Amino acid sequence: MAAVSIALAFSFDSLKQNQSTKLTLSSRYPSLYSSRSHRRSSLRFASLPSSHSPSISTATETGEEEQEEESTPTKSSGSYDFLEETFRTGRFLSNAELEKLKALEGFAYFQELESGTMWIRVMRQDEMDSTVSLLAESFGESMMLPSGYQSVLRFLVKQYLIERREVLPHAVTLVGFFRRKTDSLSDGEEEVVEMAGTVEVCLDKRGANASPPSPTPPKESPYVCNMTVKEDLRRRGIGWHLLKASEELISQLSPSKDVYLHCRMVDEAPFNMYKKAGYEVVKTDTVLVLLMLQRRKHLMRKKLPPTTTSPSDVVESDNELTSSVNV
Repeated sequence: MAAVSIALAFSFDSLKQNQSTKLTLSSRYPSLYSSRSHRRSSLRFASLPSSHSPSISTATETGEEEQEEESTPTKSSGSYDFLEETFRTGRFLSNAELEKLKALEGFAYFQELESGTMWIRVMRQDEMDSTVSLLAESFGESMMLPSGYQSVLRFLVKQYLIERREVLPHAVTLVGFFRRKTDSLSDGEEEVVEMAGTVEVCLDKRGANASPPSPTPPKESPYVCNMTVKEDLRRRGIGWHLLKASEELISQLSPSKDVYLHCRMVDEAPFNMYKKAGYEVVKTDTVLVLLMLQRRKHLMRKKLPPTTTSPSDVVESDNELTSSVNV
């Protein structure tokens, strides 16, 4: 199904041959800041709430805490209660990073489709297992792995998602939800909201994957990958709008407007969708990648306009889109 490219740095073919695999999940963690001087700094620490306090507190690096405690009254500029637990990183963040986290928390993309309504937002912590299942099923399907490998694949995908969450707000996983229209429900069928798809967006160099697929995209540029749509919800335009939501988020939070993604040469349907969305091929793998048991891939790029327009209502056929996996 609909996928750009999986940024997991491991070979599924090796998984088949050896029945064991290693996953290189080295992400680039932002450096933790240490307090090395008594000068006031703009860095803040988003800490997890203690069991005695329901809110999140933010400590400012300075040697003048005692003087600040004596000054009354003060605004709660050091308090970041707006952050849900999902967005609390537990590490030192700059003011700019905290503002990005706030923007990610409030990001929402809505679209009315012919058969229902979908909306896209940042993945919450309690939605990770559902996202893992969605990705593992898609990758297993595209690689034709035996069902016995699903548990291993889910474990690897979950470890990857956990590590990628550590680089918030420089990279983020979006999830899409779908609600069918009432008139499309069968008799006795209840209206439900279900997870329809997911996509990962790397916003800058600090969010870039440590081992991206080839051809290698510029690390300082936004990169879209790991897009997939639930099998029974394909052919509804969900893959198209996952891509458009990613572009909208990049337009809001990334200084660079050159967006990159990968598409395997054998995936004609995804390639046509990306071309229709405005992406152009900038580089293609050589035949030498076949020696490493990998599929040849296109690296595609699109330059976003300064301001984004409302996404098209065109419904793309994403039932034939397959996972462009690094194999």
